[in-house]
Amino acid sequence: MTHATTVWQANRSGGLTGAEVLIETALAAGVDVCFANPGTTEMPLVAALDSVPGTRAVLGLFEGVCTGAADGYARITGRPAMTLLHLGPGFANGIANLHNARRAHSPVFNVIGDHASWHLAHDAPLTTDIVSLALPVSGWVATAASGAGLAQLTARAIGAATAPPGCGATLIAPADFQQEVLTAPVDVELPGVRRPREVTAEIIDPIAKRLRAGERAVLLLGGAALGERGQRAAARIAAATGAVLYSETFPAAAERGGGLPDLDRLPYFPEVAVEALAGAQLVVLAGALEPVSYFGYEGIPSLLAPPGTVEVLSAPEEDGALALEVLADTLGAPEPARRTVQSDEPLPDGALTPGAVGRIVAGLLPEHAIVSVEGGTCGYPFFTASSRAARHTTLTNTGGAIGQGLPAAVGAAIAAPGRKVVALQSDGSAQYTIQSLWTMAREQLPVVTLIASNRAYNVLRTELGRHGQSRPGPVAAALTSLDGPAFDWPALARGYGVPGTRVETGEELRRELGRALAADGPQLIEMAL
Repeated sequence: MTHATTVWQANRSGGLTGAEVLIETALAAGVDVCFANPGTTEMPLVAALDSVPGTRAVLGLFEGVCTGAADGYARITGRPAMTLLHLGPGFANGIANLHNARRAHSPVFNVIGDHASWHLAHDAPLTTDIVSLALPVSGWVATAASGAGLAQLTARAIGAATAPPGCGATLIAPADFQQEVLTAPVDVELPGVRRPREVTAEIIDPIAKRLRAGERAVLLLGGAALGERGQRAAARIAAATGAVLYSETFPAAAERGGGLPDLDRLPYFPEVAVEALAGAQLVVLAGALEPVSYFGYEGIPSLLAPPGTVEVLSAPEEDGALALEVLADTLGAPEPARRTVQSDEPLPDGALTPGAVGRIVAGLLPEHAIVSVEGGTCGYPFFTASSRAARHTTLTNTGGAIGQGLPAAVGAAIAAPGRKVVALQSDGSAQYTIQSLWTMAREQLPVVTLIASNRAYNVLRTELGRHGQSRPGPVAAALTSLDGPAFDWPALARGYGVPGTRVETGEELRRELGRALAADGPQLIEMAL
């Protein structure tokens, strides 16, 4: 549902520019944060952020920081932030994290300044086919043809972005239309609240029948089904039927800890996932997509569930939590006993290992923290340990394009200023968007960055082994090594304005993490593994 409004600033004489009505429309639609890396063709929009107050403008030193931050912001709030990017090359720098945002179904509103419409025919050096760049990572793309069109298309873009399950929407704004002065009000149709579609009994009842018949079942949860309601309903179903519960391997956002069900992720490596699902006669998808191997390997199926077992309870655009609740009610499944959180187990001492890091971070997390996880070294051990942590929200890399973890932490911290954010990050992927540290320092965001420092691309070394290269040669070893020279993470952090330190033992990590969580502003800890 939409509602009409008139974009106009009554106390302004001489009319508004196209850039100003764009900002005013975005504010009227509830978009009040802009992650920006602007250039020449966005200067009218930069000026409009002053003349139309109300938008928090956050500078990123690299476009991938802006797009990843908008993704993190959307995952926490469910609402879009705006990105402001410079022409096709600037947008291209942000595409990797827009790919991750697309896989997360995150509503993101991209505004890209373009050359003046009359200048495009001359093929200036920065002229680019922006539409072709935008289509693969956007559910909606349009180019404004007038100043008034900037307002009208802004409303449509935000409406498209927020339509369940959420998507990126990209508006291309030629510079001359940003500058155009409008002397009359502009009528726009602002999007209303978009609610996910409810699942019908025709879908739920046949699944309930198969579960009652005793079929061995796996429930795979994703999207909104990984909130508290969905997990509690899934636990009811599992207790009543013996179904096994899994989260999708890389969830956009999952509630964890605080007595919620001990719900682990479906394993990453395909042969392990195939084994986990092998005994299932029924694989029920609640907000998740059918599990697919991340890469293709000879002799291993691409589709990981046994053939003919998959049934969709709810698609990502549907209300997965409600569908699970109705399924549980249909089965007459009672509420199981709540899990208790064990907090008296001693945390590890001695040399740091991934398992020790996972337990220490989970043990020290404050209530309602947000953890942005990127990298498998400590990410998987943490996720397993985190079921016994205080209640928190975990974000993971949904699309596999690395460089997502630090920007997502930036966006999450801006989305939820009262919550502490932990970025649990591997050293290689952190270098892709290390500029995020500067934005954390500038905005004084409460982000604690934990760098798992093994000085190698371990996942690639694992893949070399899977391809028969268990003893890589000198070139392969060099291309998967991050040593010689080694990163000096505390020095890098301090160079961006973030206090940094290095730890090597469990005792040191417990001390420094406790201190960092109690501090104001950003902190970085390198964890030597």
